[in-house]
Amino acid sequence: MQFEAPPLLELVGIEKSFGPSVKALQGVSLRLYAGEVHALMGQNGAGKSTLIKVLTGLYAPDAGTMTLAGQPIAPRSTEQAQVLGISTVYQEVNLCPNLSVAENLCAGRYPRRFGLISPRLMRAEAEQALAALGVQIDVRAPLSRYPLALQQMVAIARALRASETRVLILDEPTSSLDEAAVQQLFAVLRRLRAQGVAILFVTHFLEQTYAIADRITVLRNGQTEGEYLAAELSRTALVNKMVGAVQSGERAAAREAAPGAAVLRAEGIARRGSLQPLDLELRRGEVLGLAGLLGSGRTETARLLFGADTADAGALHTPDAAPRRWRSPREAIAAGLAFCSEDRKHEGAILALSVRDNILLALQARHGLRRVKSGPQAQALADHYIRQLGIKTASADVPIGQLSGGNQQKALLARWLATKPALLILDEPTRGIDVRAKEEIMDEVLALSREGDGMAVLFISAELAEVLHCSDRVLVLRDRRAAGEYARGELDEEGLLAVIAGEEEKAAA
Repeated sequence: MQFEAPPLLELVGIEKSFGPSVKALQGVSLRLYAGEVHALMGQNGAGKSTLIKVLTGLYAPDAGTMTLAGQPIAPRSTEQAQVLGISTVYQEVNLCPNLSVAENLCAGRYPRRFGLISPRLMRAEAEQALAALGVQIDVRAPLSRYPLALQQMVAIARALRASETRVLILDEPTSSLDEAAVQQLFAVLRRLRAQGVAILFVTHFLEQTYAIADRITVLRNGQTEGEYLAAELSRTALVNKMVGAVQSGERAAAREAAPGAAVLRAEGIARRGSLQPLDLELRRGEVLGLAGLLGSGRTETARLLFGADTADAGALHTPDAAPRRWRSPREAIAAGLAFCSEDRKHEGAILALSVRDNILLALQARHGLRRVKSGPQAQALADHYIRQLGIKTASADVPIGQLSGGNQQKALLARWLATKPALLILDEPTRGIDVRAKEEIMDEVLALSREGDGMAVLFISAELAEVLHCSDRVLVLRDRRAAGEYARGELDEEGLLAVIAGEEEKAAA
């Protein structure tokens, strides 16, 4: 699609920093045209959310310009952005489920008659706003009565009603929708596009991007990598631009012995809205790599395997136990599983506690309060793992929050190694740490799988070179389902990119 008219909305040279060391946006540019769906793509941390917050007035940019219909704009709040005609629908439906559909849709701008809120006018306006999107429901009913897809439609109708919307921003609107609901949403977006609305569609789903988008802008590391017509950009090329050129590194040494028995086997494990039915097997002495883009289902798989989320289909098989589904992480830990979350600050490290206390946390939780480690035992155990993993700290008494990111990650790895797990799940263990620490952690992962009987390791990383370096097998996820499993040596970096992008024939070429 080519546009002869100038862009409706244009951002040029947008900069945004948080302190001297965090440059979230560096010279970012974006053009939106009336009557188009424009996909904004990028890995986690690329700057998508920050850019949206600048555009909608939540953040003031440090530098750069924004123009709407040729006029300079500088919104300083979401209300100001809405007055300008810029409305946003966020990933999480931020409405009130206990209120009626009409009350949610009209909140903040209730129609009045003789100075009083008019329920009749409110219902009429709500029905009219939803009818414009092709939705007919009882607007007097509580919002909670309706499925998430319809709640999303109410949020869109509210955004369009808030002002004379010229720009509609949708931030991951399909992350919790099933296929039928996605198609319903896309029908609405096509109708809005035909009416001349400029739509910025933020998503991590490749299939959906190519189903709805006219144009694509890719962000990487806080910078604009480029703007492309969707019809002229292959999926493999898009993935490559999002993740950057994959650097070929040395492959891990060939395995000297065959992997051992299965520690955990998942059969059709699934959770509605998170993961399609998935089969996988994790064996002693083997690293299974999980590859895919953000939103492909990598973290969702890890959380289901560990019981952090409850599966609603399928079963988990462990040696000498009946098939089951974990009801909590406690059950998974009792079965010999360990999980290092990708979010070490919120789901991992307790920053105010010492390195020693953080290392002992999982082991103590398993043993219970009646089997508390003595002071000398706790110190000896912490010192052992500090030496083994090369954790750089003045002592085990130092608060873990004072350590570098890489050393915090090593301490969390030590926490789970202390439990002697049969299966170690590592979700983005090298994110946000320096190159040397990355190498040390990957070397430790390989050593753990090779020593003695070896533990089973599930290694999840957005860095494709790391996945290929560490893994004996690679399971590729795409759009929340398995896209293929490959043994070491069956894929090189370009082949893995092709499978992730959905172009398997190129991987086989």
